[in-house]
Amino acid sequence: MQGWWQNPWRLMVAVNAAVLVGVFLHKIALPPFVPYIHLLVDYHYGFTKRALIGAIVSLFTDKVPVGLVFALAGTIWLVTLGLFVKLFHRTFGFDDAHWPLFVFIAGSPFFLKNFMHTLGHFDIYGCVLAIVLLLIPARSVLYVLIAALFSILLILVHHIFVLMYVPTIAAITVLRFYLVQGATPRNVAIGLVTLAAVGILFLVAQFVGTVDVPYDEFIRHLQSRMTDPSRTDLLQFGYIWYQPLSKEFADTWARMPSNILGVPVFALLIWLHTPLWRYFARLIEALASELHRRIVIAALIMISAGYLVMFVTVFDYSRWISNWAVCMFLVLHATKMLPTSKDVPPIPSDERKTTILGWIVTLIPRVGIVRPF
Repeated sequence: MQGWWQNPWRLMVAVNAAVLVGVFLHKIALPPFVPYIHLLVDYHYGFTKRALIGAIVSLFTDKVPVGLVFALAGTIWLVTLGLFVKLFHRTFGFDDAHWPLFVFIAGSPFFLKNFMHTLGHFDIYGCVLAIVLLLIPARSVLYVLIAALFSILLILVHHIFVLMYVPTIAAITVLRFYLVQGATPRNVAIGLVTLAAVGILFLVAQFVGTVDVPYDEFIRHLQSRMTDPSRTDLLQFGYIWYQPLSKEFADTWARMPSNILGVPVFALLIWLHTPLWRYFARLIEALASELHRRIVIAALIMISAGYLVMFVTVFDYSRWISNWAVCMFLVLHATKMLPTSKDVPPIPSDERKTTILGWIVTLIPRVGIVRPF
């Protein structure tokens, strides 16, 4: 126990665990929104966007209890935690030198703490599949096919994944497979075919996956799957299966004047992770190949551009910023797996400013869903 108190970074890990428990208890006691309806929508009326999870649930039960939202979400959160700890151990290890890096990633309000706050939302599925890609071997073209399968599954879960995590999955595939195994004509052809398939599926989900029966009939079907059909308040977002892209743009821009006020807060939260970003920059600079450096930077720009499109399309800004940061964390791990020309010093553990920032990051419980906090 004395070692934990003497090492502030290990103590921060313990405090983060306590903060996570607090976020969980607050979520259960005062849920701001229960994304229950997504477990009710299935393929009853044919192919439907945002319906894969509900369709899978329908294979096991005709009636969906509200508690299943938290049971499924809690399970996937625990799986994500376990896989990330394994990934970090494999990539960096848990020696004293890398505790600050672990705190700035695992203890970030962008990551596990915010996924706890957003229990029931599907964002975490993209994260966990990306972590799986970082853990499995990338020795054959099968890796590309697995990445494509993950992307297809995510788009069937929610088509917004085409901007949220599919670019990160593509970046991980390029960094772990193509930069190591080589861009042979066969490998490139398979990559282009799978990329086209993912793109076509997104277009189908976006423009063909709208429910084509009257709204009242759709709601009656959802009520037939509820354990308590009287809870019509849980069906208030049924309109999103009918809403065209133009309406999403209009709603987002109508809210923009008030929601844009949160941007300085997001910028501050990103700045609090400065030691992490500096380490990432040093890691990129240390890559043995100039081509590798350029591709990593291009991947970061591509991922960020996707989130910029999301920012002007859908107004869940706190979620977007948080998931963007998580994607940066994941690409950092993929970058660490590339050959380097020199050793990269870890984040200094005894620097006063870094320690203060670590404590601040540790004590911030989460970022939120739409507005900061």
